[in-house]
Amino acid sequence: MLQSRALVIALVLLLSTTLPEVQSKSIFEKDRRDLLAIPEAIVSYFYEAVNKVSPKVSQFLLDTIQSPTVIAARQRFAKEAAKVSIMFEQLIEKIKNLWYTRVLGY
Repeated sequence: MLQSRALVIALVLLLSTTLPEVQSKSIFEKDRRDLLAIPEAIVSYFYEAVNKVSPKVSQFLLDTIQSPTVIAARQRFAKEAAKVSIMFEQLIEKIKNLWYTRVLGY
């Protein structure tokens, strides 16, 4: 039992999500910078599947996800992911600029 709890906690931390946010966000929004969209969707589907099979386990998952430790870890991860996403967008813009000025000669 302890191993399964540790596995569930590790899975939740790995995918780092909170369920209310999953249902309110779309993966396909054009202006979305959030790198957690796909892991959030996966966890949402996983939670729904577990909830159909065992409501007790799904309640445990929900309680674990809403614990302060998991929320703090997720917020930290989301903050760092946002920084990486912004830096990646800046890199793409620099590559485009380089392409247009050096290669195409505009």
